[in-house]
Amino acid sequence: MTPMPMTSMPLMEVKNLTKRFGGLAAVNDVTFAVAEGEILSVIGPNGAGKSTLFKLASSFLAATSGKVFFKGEDITSQSPHIAARKGIVRTFQETTIFRNMTALDNVVVAHHLRSRASLPGFFFGTKTAREDEGRFRESASEILDYLGLGDVKDMVASTLPHGHLRALGIAIGMAAEPQLLLLDEPFAGMNSEETAQAIRMVRGIRDRGVTIILVEHDMSAVMNISDRIVVLNFGKKIAEGTPAEIQNDEVVIEAYLGREDESEDRTCTLKP
Repeated sequence: MTPMPMTSMPLMEVKNLTKRFGGLAAVNDVTFAVAEGEILSVIGPNGAGKSTLFKLASSFLAATSGKVFFKGEDITSQSPHIAARKGIVRTFQETTIFRNMTALDNVVVAHHLRSRASLPGFFFGTKTAREDEGRFRESASEILDYLGLGDVKDMVASTLPHGHLRALGIAIGMAAEPQLLLLDEPFAGMNSEETAQAIRMVRGIRDRGVTIILVEHDMSAVMNISDRIVVLNFGKKIAEGTPAEIQNDEVVIEAYLGREDESEDRTCTLKP
């Protein structure tokens, strides 16, 4: 299957990326690229290597071999906070949310990657720290309003419903002003109404100029939202293409559903 041609330098390129844990190749010689403004989904059965690939792309895990390039720069060995400062932000499912803080305060805290004041400055309340805090609260409020969370910004995170918690996790990622946002199962556990709202939200983020790579098990959402899809199986890329191409790819169908005489349980299906 031929990937969509890039009209200019890709925003991110993954070249021959491999990660081994002892004798196991969790990611095995994977290559793909994402263009600026795309929504690219990475899918595959459980254990296919999706989460490991995400960690490699966002510098949370060191590669055994291969390279990751962002805007033409080799970032393979850089630390996660350096990658984040360059514009690569990875959201987690709900582990980054401070549940005893309000939604607004969660997003304010996430802005501190961009602070001008030092940690002692915030402790002693210097002028620069106060200015930073004011800017961060204004920006956090705007992000929450844009993502449809304006009405709950003053609610404690632990009281928010599941769909709002997912959106709050994305708002926290947006606080770092990403150029490339990596979303980890943004639609997991949502009902159909929540999923439809989340799809609109992700498209809205892309419309703000943010390129998106997401890992997701909800195939209906993936086929609805993706410009292109990369499919992994047992650590290897087995297909890449548009949603229509992936849905009709026999190799992909077999990887998900297996042959008739196989008893292995697959938790994902390709059809909505």
